[in-house]
Amino acid sequence: MSDKVNYWAVIPAAGAGKRFGADRPKQYLTVDDKTILEYTIDCFIQRDDITGVVVAIAREDDYWPSLPISRHEKIIVALGGAERCQSVKNALQVLSEKANSEDWVLVHDAARPCLKQNAIDRLISELSEHHTGGILGLPCRDTMKRANQENEIIDTVDRNHLWHAQTPQMFRYQKLLDALVDADNRVEIVTDEAMAIELSGHQPKLVEGHSENIKITQKDDFEQAKIYLKWMI
Repeated sequence: MSDKVNYWAVIPAAGAGKRFGADRPKQYLTVDDKTILEYTIDCFIQRDDITGVVVAIAREDDYWPSLPISRHEKIIVALGGAERCQSVKNALQVLSEKANSEDWVLVHDAARPCLKQNAIDRLISELSEHHTGGILGLPCRDTMKRANQENEIIDTVDRNHLWHAQTPQMFRYQKLLDALVDADNRVEIVTDEAMAIELSGHQPKLVEGHSENIKITQKDDFEQAKIYLKWMI
């Protein structure tokens, strides 16, 4: 391994998407004969500053081998885990013989295909000299309410300094791997990479993203993403 600092993308794509209710995992839904996962990978694979893209795939995934992009020279495949954090940890471990400890890793949701290139540029520019790393996000603009189990409002939350977390989330290779291993050893499920880093005692930086960078979770999200993708192409 050289001493050069590289940038790697990691895309956890092992989710079954059962909540979405489609006949296949949502990352394999298509827009103009191209899967959501292919759009997502394309955000990174053509960039000269991205050395490689690690895609974490479920063991029984029969869709992935059929995609032409699966054979791209920059693609590295890892075995996905039951949880997102386990998929990311597995992907980082696959990189162990390729990545330096100080390399940067950009982890991005498989179901966020509408990421703009200037957002990646901004993330790299603002974090490359940061001591911890950070994530894309959007400041909360709506009034925030806290509810009880019956969905009754019990409090109005001050939205100042509240952000909606997005991806990519960018951290040093070894720092992120250590944080995820520590969380796994504690049998603690972390919902994103920033949470693992926070639990390690660090403070990730927030970098403003963009509203089109939506995560496809519900059918309405997919319809919105189709509009964005047709507009971005």
